[in-house]
Amino acid sequence: MTDTPHKGLARSDENALLNVVEAAAYLRLKRSTLDHYRCEGRGPIYRKHGARVFYTRKSLDDWSNRNAFVSTSERAKPGQ
Repeated sequence: MTDTPHKGLARSDENALLNVVEAAAYLRLKRSTLDHYRCEGRGPIYRKHGARVFYTRKSLDDWSNRNAFVSTSERAKPGQ
């Protein structure tokens, strides 16, 4: 297995592993917000390799899509 930097991966590689800093930037969140969501169980699905935390683009996109709203009181329907 070779170390391929995140920047060199194709945008379509939804299984590429992103570290916490990369994942937060991808979601346009602060790292501390993503850490907080993870501790509360409200964040995207993640993987742990030892003490290191990783996310896939697919898990970030899925989580973001689940948090879509059409108004302040109504969630968007899947596929909307």
